[in-house]
Amino acid sequence: QVQLVESGGGLVQAGGSLRLSCAASGRTLSNFAMGWFRQAPRKERAFVAAISRSGGNTDYVESVKGRFTISRDNAKNTAYLQMNSLKPEDTAVYYCAADSPGYGLKYSTIEYDYWGQGTQVTVSS
Repeated sequence: QVQLVESGGGLVQAGGSLRLSCAASGRTLSNFAMGWFRQAPRKERAFVAAISRSGGNTDYVESVKGRFTISRDNAKNTAYLQMNSLKPEDTAVYYCAADSPGYGLKYSTIEYDYWGQGTQVTVSS
């Protein structure tokens, strides 16, 4: 079992930045592929970004490419999502997720075994 706790959400103006953190406990994070998803009101949870176990491979949904950066620090058992140039359409609850054994990148919710509780990101225009 692994427990994931997100933090770093909040209210920000359009064009601003936030950094989300996902702290893991219970198991070593280096054994997991990680991902970030988001869910806006009345919409399904959607893929945002993924990172491989080593951090050497990453991928993003097209709408955030060039603005968001996913990273991880396995020594700190933490994954991150740096969000720059935020737009109102980025408003959502953001979730981190972990997959074990986590080979490669994972893009769908069903591929992930563990989820955090989510953190709200609100971008005002």
